Amino acid sequence: MPEPTKKEENEVLAPAPAPPREEPNKEKQAGTSPAKDEEEASPPGALPPEWSVGESPSGEDQDKQTANNQLSTLFVEKPQGGTVKVGGNITFIAKVKAEDLLRKPTIKWFKGKWMDLASKAGKHLQLKETFERHSRVYTFEMQIIQAKENYAGNYRCEVTYKDKFDSCSFDLEVHESTGTTPNIDIRSAFKRSGEGQEDAGELDFSGLLKRREVKQQEEEPEIDVWELLKNAKPSEYEKIAFQYGITDLRGMLKRLKRMRRVEKKSAAFAKILDPAYQVDKGGRVRFAVELADPKLEVKWYKNGQEIRPSTKYIFEHKGCERIMFINNCVLTDDSEYYVTAGDEKCSTELFVREPPVIVTKQLEDTKAYCGDRVELECEVSEDDAHVKWFKNGEEIIPGPRSRHYIKVEGKKHILVIEEATKADTAEYSVMTTGGQSSAKLTIDLKPLKILTPLTDQTVNLGKEICLKCEISENLSGKWTKNGLPIQETDRLKIVHRGRIHKLVIANALVEDEGDYVFAPDAYSVTLPAKVHVIDPPKIVLDGLDADNTVTVIAGNKLRLEIPISGEPPPKAVWSRADKAIMEGGSRIRTENYPDSTTLVIDVAEKDDSGVYHINLKNEAGEAHAAITIKVVDVPDPPVAPNVTHVGDEWCIMNWDPPLYDGGSPILGYFIERKKKQSSRWMRLNFDLCKETTFEPKNMIEGVAYEVRIFAVNAVGLSKPSMPSKPFVPLAVTSPPTLLAVDSVTDTTVTMKWRPPDQIGAAGLDGYVLEYCFEGSTSAKQSGENGEAAYDLPADNWIVANTELIEKTKFTITGLPTDARIFVRVKAVNAAGASEPKYYSQPILVKEIVEAPKIRIPRHLKQTYIRRVGEAINLVIPFQGKPRPEVTWKKDGAPIDKNQINIRNSETDTIIFIRKAERSHSGKYDLQVKVEKYVETASIDIQVVDRPGPPQVVKIDDVWGENVALSWTPPKDDGNTAITGYTIQKADKKSMEWFTVIEHYHRTSATITELVIGNEYYFRVFAENMCGLSEDATMTKESAVIAKDGKIYKNPVYEDFNFTEAPMFTQPLVNTYAIAGYNATLNCSVRGNPKPKITWMKNKVAIVDDPRYRMFSNQGVCTLEIRKPSPYDGGTYSCKAVNDLGAMEIECKLEVKVVAQ
Repeated sequence: MPEPTKKEENEVLAPAPAPPREEPNKEKQAGTSPAKDEEEASPPGALPPEWSVGESPSGEDQDKQTANNQLSTLFVEKPQGGTVKVGGNITFIAKVKAEDLLRKPTIKWFKGKWMDLASKAGKHLQLKETFERHSRVYTFEMQIIQAKENYAGNYRCEVTYKDKFDSCSFDLEVHESTGTTPNIDIRSAFKRSGEGQEDAGELDFSGLLKRREVKQQEEEPEIDVWELLKNAKPSEYEKIAFQYGITDLRGMLKRLKRMRRVEKKSAAFAKILDPAYQVDKGGRVRFAVELADPKLEVKWYKNGQEIRPSTKYIFEHKGCERIMFINNCVLTDDSEYYVTAGDEKCSTELFVREPPVIVTKQLEDTKAYCGDRVELECEVSEDDAHVKWFKNGEEIIPGPRSRHYIKVEGKKHILVIEEATKADTAEYSVMTTGGQSSAKLTIDLKPLKILTPLTDQTVNLGKEICLKCEISENLSGKWTKNGLPIQETDRLKIVHRGRIHKLVIANALVEDEGDYVFAPDAYSVTLPAKVHVIDPPKIVLDGLDADNTVTVIAGNKLRLEIPISGEPPPKAVWSRADKAIMEGGSRIRTENYPDSTTLVIDVAEKDDSGVYHINLKNEAGEAHAAITIKVVDVPDPPVAPNVTHVGDEWCIMNWDPPLYDGGSPILGYFIERKKKQSSRWMRLNFDLCKETTFEPKNMIEGVAYEVRIFAVNAVGLSKPSMPSKPFVPLAVTSPPTLLAVDSVTDTTVTMKWRPPDQIGAAGLDGYVLEYCFEGSTSAKQSGENGEAAYDLPADNWIVANTELIEKTKFTITGLPTDARIFVRVKAVNAAGASEPKYYSQPILVKEIVEAPKIRIPRHLKQTYIRRVGEAINLVIPFQGKPRPEVTWKKDGAPIDKNQINIRNSETDTIIFIRKAERSHSGKYDLQVKVEKYVETASIDIQVVDRPGPPQVVKIDDVWGENVALSWTPPKDDGNTAITGYTIQKADKKSMEWFTVIEHYHRTSATITELVIGNEYYFRVFAENMCGLSEDATMTKESAVIAKDGKIYKNPVYEDFNFTEAPMFTQPLVNTYAIAGYNATLNCSVRGNPKPKITWMKNKVAIVDDPRYRMFSNQGVCTLEIRKPSPYDGGTYSCKAVNDLGAMEIECKLEVKVVAQ
């Protein structure tokens, strides 16, 4: 195997220029060798014995790049290289201007080509950034603390913002302060190659493959840390790593584990592959192993795929030695290789280093003319190498429409500039990874020759003007007219085709006359020409009618302006009946201008009508025209209109046309109206009425109106006609509504109805009710409101009321029993009778029995409570026919009419008590009877009063400042529950009473905070919903609050039993509900433990039915029935159950359907 190539001790690898912003793993895939990317170098001869170096295709040394890239788009201050001693600190600063940046730019610091230092920040490396608002400058700092010698190398700073990118390289030199140089060992080899990646902590071979400048110093005894680790116990690994500065303990242990596996005795291999090999791109590398048994079959693999012999891969057998050569190494050969012999294998890694690209042929200064094709050529040391071109320091990026493009032919790189201009004059440079070259390009103008000059032109007005010239070069230029630039329009076109320039003006105007000049760009040469426009006289009558007639209103001033044209301006002469009209005339005169001639008639008269002639003449020709002038006036007013028909809010009117139309046809009429007592006329139509009849609407019924007419022709509006005779809009009412049968007996029928929906201004005088017997008419069904209409002669209908009735109810008498009659009603006012309202079907004259029904008001379905002395007035409506018999009872006994007043009518019964007494409390039963039908209902009335005082109040105990009182409830509770007690105290000396406790619910209390040494009396009032009792019960003896204390004995109280069986404090009440509207049933219950509530309908429990919602809050139970139907009617019950018992209450729910 050839020996590794040894370079000069002072050789330093050239730093690579800023690469495209790619991830480190992408750099690896592209074939970039770690030995080239890392800027650290190992001292000569320091490589371990297990390393091998491949053959290099060239022995030339590589020069170090001596200057940073000066092409900057974002940096305002770049970091500069520096020198620091081992253990010292150094700071690098970069500044970015933020005036054009909307957000903070992104900055990255690299060591070498790919090592991102953001993941290395820590004890020895700190990255900072600040922003100065007044100067809008971002400052980025990289500070290296306690530098080590292996920190030396090339660094790079990259800044990006959207599509902008800038980078800068700088060097760091680290000098030993003690004069010693440490050898490369695992302490510098074991460093993180990527935080969070799969190879984090692995041995970074690039740190061992690089070379760096090393001074000849005294050598210290070399310490083999691997031997220390191999012979040490696992418990001492951490101590050894700390002693020798190894930070990547995990990577060291993995590497140590592999080394120990390698050191095992191999049965197949006598000598294995080296751990790694390095070779330059294009070089040749040799892999060799020795077998213990030459008969074993050997296979070589690359990244797990077997390698077959080829011109690239050559295999040799020399005894027990098996050799593989890889020729012409490329970046894709940078990979892992292993060889198998039997069941064993050994592996290695190959690193391919790409040599820097050098410019072998420099750019040359070039001169060319505008429009030429320019080529700038250079040669580099590698085929298809990556080369960047720059113009005045800015990189050239060819686009799809750019005049610049780059051509590559092997090692030749050519920048081509198509159709060069003076703007292409600049310094061009080319940059590679190993060098650069620059040259100046100068673009000059070619001598200009005028091949075809501009010529003067004379054109007629409206013709095309074409100015054409030709010059020797294909250059753009500028056109001017009378010294002003010419702008291209739809009529004026500027044409440039190669060396020919044209100015084309379509439809020449007088304004186009002038001096035209064409000046080629970049030259001081001008091409002049003159344009002259001529035009014969013309008369423009486009603004007149087809027959050239002008109409003028009598009395108005006519100013008829006729546009004329001609170059030079023609002379105009007006005439009428062969008589010329002079310019200085009095009422009829002319006015002439260069572009128009005008006929003026002051105060036009009817005799001014006629034909007027215009004659134009100039040196280019003559023109003639005739114009007819017609003088018109407004028409005469029409005669007064006649109103023929009148309605509730409308009328119909007609009129005759005016006698004289003013010389112009009548176009239509305007109609106005006003109230008779008003002077304000209101127009009724905004569009002309073409006819001589009109129907005014929206008038107020009962108000007198007048109308008048205006005639309209093309001239204008005539004077108004004389007003019509006054008229008043009136109308009958609409038919009465809701005609229904109120009652029927054997000889009478009572009908009722509602007033008409629309009565009108004439008011309503009364109603007429008519009837006829069935059989005297034939009924037919009408399509309106579903009611029946009858075809009867007026004689068949019998008027029931001889005089108008104002009420909406009337009884028809004297009818035969079992007869059938039809009934209708009419409303009558000053305008007459309205349309009749018919009853929908014949009515049988026979009394109908209707079962009684009692309608208990909602507030009487619960106990009706009143205080003593208040009045009780209850109205209970009911139904039934004939008139029901009404009977009242109290607690099952007849009512004493001397104490309680009862008044009955056909539809209700009233119970009245002027001053209620407690004896009036009880249950009142109402019975309504119609023949054999009976309906009953009950009402509970409770008359309450203030309670009596408590029976006995006594002092149970006195101790300290406290007194214990107890009392018994009053005998008379006022016919309602006792709600509390009020306790008062009085000092024996003053006997002034003060309230101590109010609304107290118990019958015993302890009075505290009494004054020591005083003697007190106490009294207690009872309280219910009516208030406090009139009197209070006082203690017989007094309580003395002794000054000397005494021992208080705590009384022994038995635990109070709060448990009780369920009890409903508010029962359910019978309820009526309307179908489609939610209904609720409410009750209240108490009990301890809290009872379980169950709702039932018809003794069946309601469970998980979406139509019902159940609530329970503070003992109040509610059942909500959502949108009930008649099916939901029935008996509902609420059952409360706990451990002490159960209780159930019920009520009835009736659901009514409201007729639509």
